[in-house]
Amino acid sequence: MTTYLLAGGGTAGHVNPLLAVADALRDRDLEASVLVLGTAEGLESRLVPQRGYELLIVDKVPFPRRPNMQAAAFPTRFRRAVAQVVAHLRQHRVDVVVGFGGYASAPAYVAARRQRIPFVVHEANAKPGLANVLGARRAAAVGVAFEGTPLRGSEVVGMPLRREVIELNRAESRAEAADMFGLDADRPVLLAFGGSLGAQRLNDALADSWGDVLAAGWQLIHVTGERSDLVDPGVPGYVVRRYIDRMDLAFALADVVLSRSGAATVSEITALGIPALYVPYSVGNGEQRLNAASAVAAGAAQLLDDETFDGDAVRRIVVPLLLDPDRIARMASAAQNAGTRSGTENVVALVDRALATARR
Repeated sequence: MTTYLLAGGGTAGHVNPLLAVADALRDRDLEASVLVLGTAEGLESRLVPQRGYELLIVDKVPFPRRPNMQAAAFPTRFRRAVAQVVAHLRQHRVDVVVGFGGYASAPAYVAARRQRIPFVVHEANAKPGLANVLGARRAAAVGVAFEGTPLRGSEVVGMPLRREVIELNRAESRAEAADMFGLDADRPVLLAFGGSLGAQRLNDALADSWGDVLAAGWQLIHVTGERSDLVDPGVPGYVVRRYIDRMDLAFALADVVLSRSGAATVSEITALGIPALYVPYSVGNGEQRLNAASAVAAGAAQLLDDETFDGDAVRRIVVPLLLDPDRIARMASAAQNAGTRSGTENVVALVDRALATARR
């Protein structure tokens, strides 16, 4: 029996691909032991047990960014975290570690190396996090979601995606999706969203321009985010939702997507072959712009500037695209060639290869 330890968490961007790989490992071998390493504070503390996996806890130890008291305490705290992981590895007789970034991954990589256990790194963002930068130097294999990600020894494997996205047949599901949203399956749909918390910039722009989208002959699904106070005008053809449980059906109905460009978002949209207009979040280290770069280079998407994105930008840039079916068709064709739904299988293949090499 093989025992896998999957390390990562903190955000959905780390947890969701981890769970996709965990499901694939469990589904192919019911005798295998699939464990997850995470912190008590991250999103994994809720999502991992819900999915039926045992969560092993490690202390959350952020890498210091500046010299202060936290930096002074870092070496001791990190050694303690590594010791915790070593204890988990020994107790459960782990055969291989797979890291997805986040606070749990760095001590997992160090502990695995000390115990001479092979480990595999997967990086979801085009701009890798520090834990994966360090882990990649000694990893048995390194997989990345996007071409051009600067990690030593990496190969492009794509993003492990949710099963409902991988298995989605958009054409077959369109009628069901239209019925769920109360829209006309025969008319084109623009899907706009900014993540679970929404994007104020997108919400404000569409609040000023949804009428222009409808006037162009399109319907609009606008997912505002759970914290939004945007009022639904109750106009036919314009669906306003704070949150959607069945994003697969929203994708089934979408002819064009307007969204932020988180790694999972870009990977799902491109894998499904949907043309996209991305408005990268301008706060942070610029990873959202980089995440969309390969789709843009392939002709599957267009980047819009967050600081200047407003109702006028929708009228000036988005609406002309909606009125150009030939361009939309070219973008859809490019997306089909740029994306992949096999990210999960590709990561599992890296894990198998690392195990086979270690056992020889």
